[in-house]
Amino acid sequence: MSYLSSIGSYAIMVKEVFKKPVKWRIMKNLIFKEIDELIFGSLGIIIFISFFIGAVVTIQTALNLTNPIIPKNLIGFTTRQSLILEFSPTFVSIIMAGKVGSYITSSIGTMRVTEQIDALEVMGVNALNYLVFPKIIAMFFYPFAIAISMYVGILGGWIAGVFGGFLTSAEFTEGLQIDFIPFQVFYAFVKTLVFAWVLATVPAYHGFYMKGGALEVGKASTTAFVWTSVVIIVMNYILTQLLLG
Repeated sequence: MSYLSSIGSYAIMVKEVFKKPVKWRIMKNLIFKEIDELIFGSLGIIIFISFFIGAVVTIQTALNLTNPIIPKNLIGFTTRQSLILEFSPTFVSIIMAGKVGSYITSSIGTMRVTEQIDALEVMGVNALNYLVFPKIIAMFFYPFAIAISMYVGILGGWIAGVFGGFLTSAEFTEGLQIDFIPFQVFYAFVKTLVFAWVLATVPAYHGFYMKGGALEVGKASTTAFVWTSVVIIVMNYILTQLLLG
């Protein structure tokens, strides 16, 4: 029953986020601040991880293709499919659940502990709209970060494959072009938008409704990371079944 209660509280929170909006001149600055913090602030770790994962996928694929009958361009094909379909949209989002999700939960949770949220409500401000809505809008720019992740991952695979002597640049490029289906990129970005919504709202829920002191802020951040990851994995399965099944 506690899970059903939490789902109901989450639905009520989402509804309240869009009620009684803050003035646009104030909201505009909040949105730009969140874009800088959540998207641009995360690009460094996204680029770093994507580059080396792309390189590792390429090396592992090359080392396992020991049969001379199998063409080497399959290495580029495998790297492309791995990054576009799963790694960039899904696993980067789970990593972001740790970085972005913990930041959202701890920042809102700290405001709850220090009674800043109560102060906003006393002044007649819709605290959910003021705190959560800018994060939702900012996370709609998340697909741009995932597009960069895809590009950097494939670049990392190309560098590892070509300069590691596993295949030529022409073979890797040919593999990238084999059986390319544009809908798979669309599928990846649809997943990314859904994950962006989850990354913005689930941690915000845990931060906004937390109770206790500073210790509970840390516990709420951990809980938010776990549940955000669980929801992302479940939604990944559902979306894959709906769009590719």
